[in-house]
Amino acid sequence: PNKYNFFFQICFLLFAVLYIVSYFIITRYKRKADEQEDEDAIVNRISLFLSTFTLAVSAGAVLLLPFSIISNEILLSFPQNYYIQWLNGSLIHGLWNLASLFSNLCLFVLMPFAFFFLESEGFAGLKKGIRARILETLVMLILLALLILGIVWVASALIDNDAASMESLYDLWEFYLPYLYSCISLMGCLLLLLCTPVGLSRMFTVMGQLLVKPTILEDLDEQMYIITLEEEAIQRKLNGVSSTVEYQTVELERELEKVRSKKTNLERRKKASAWERNLVYPAVMILLLIETSFSVLLVALNILYLLVDETAMPKGSGGPGIGNASLSTFGFVGAALEIILIFYLMVSSVVGFYSLRFFENITPRKDDTTMTKIIGNCVSILVLSSALPVMSRTLGITRFDLLGDFGRFNWLGNFYIVLSYNLLFAIMTTLCLVRKFTSAVREELLKALGLDKLHLSNNPRDSETKPSANGHQKTL
Repeated sequence: PNKYNFFFQICFLLFAVLYIVSYFIITRYKRKADEQEDEDAIVNRISLFLSTFTLAVSAGAVLLLPFSIISNEILLSFPQNYYIQWLNGSLIHGLWNLASLFSNLCLFVLMPFAFFFLESEGFAGLKKGIRARILETLVMLILLALLILGIVWVASALIDNDAASMESLYDLWEFYLPYLYSCISLMGCLLLLLCTPVGLSRMFTVMGQLLVKPTILEDLDEQMYIITLEEEAIQRKLNGVSSTVEYQTVELERELEKVRSKKTNLERRKKASAWERNLVYPAVMILLLIETSFSVLLVALNILYLLVDETAMPKGSGGPGIGNASLSTFGFVGAALEIILIFYLMVSSVVGFYSLRFFENITPRKDDTTMTKIIGNCVSILVLSSALPVMSRTLGITRFDLLGDFGRFNWLGNFYIVLSYNLLFAIMTTLCLVRKFTSAVREELLKALGLDKLHLSNNPRDSETKPSANGHQKTL
């Protein structure tokens, strides 16, 4: 009993920290106008708590694989240490089972409930209130469960028309939910296959916006002078426009905001020290390039292993167990590199997810994100984070065998699916990087030579026009 009490205390402590961090993240983006003291405020508050719980579970699913890898190396380094006896295989296995259970709960129960609860108004003829909205939400959940059950039955009949497989669907806990979660995980891996290569190439742009770039063949004083004149011209024009012409005022305010943003960036670049401009930016770019190239190299090696060794399959062999053998060829250093790559892939997948045009509408904005969009973001992050351990194992980033219900995916034993996934990831990542660097080098060369005004670039953003201070159109 003391052992189980200690296990639950560790789980509760870890989850409490993740819940608090997730709550601050969501409240940072949540629209403040929704905070009203009425029935809708109660509904929003309940949906906020459910979304926070889902985001905390997503963070736990992301941290679980690195935590398992580092725990295995610690147990190998200090096998007889009294203070780490609590860190054992049963604890890791239990955490994986809890992560799988809570992921299913959030994905199939809590998030649909939060969405339908927000959209519900109560059935016609019933007294309006929280109870009526809960009743409508429960009815919608039952209908959704029946719909999903029917879809899975039809898919099972089309793919595997076998009496044994059909009868196994009656076992809700042992087969149906793991089978359904396996399908969701496959969809998440396919989404990661689309987002991660885009995010790996997009990371260079994101870090370039956060860091101060070196000033090569640029005169910052001249640019500051031009941007200041432009700001003053737009401000004078804005003061001279009549308040009745609303669309003109809004357009000028947007232009003024863009100009001030450019001016702020120029001021930051001008105030930055020489080492920050000339050392930090190149070092970060080189580090990103090394991590991306190393991940592609690992995937290429994993493809060779798949072709010559059957045990390289994600379900090829059972693991040696926690604390029995190192999961990396290079020991603790190799495990640390695996953890860095796993976090780098997760960040890149999130960046790539929000860079896709299809998901631009749900991109969160500070203090201006509705609860419906927050629920959509939490579900997307949950699917990505739950599929991250599977993708890392499939690509050969780590040799850690998935524990608990996470490892019960039949498609991981299909050689053609795993090989195709590795090939597509390597090809798409290479193509995205080549396209990214060739376009960036081409644009920088054109700017350095002063040929950017000749519109030799095919980038559609380069041909955007905007009104100048005197009302004429000019090309940026």
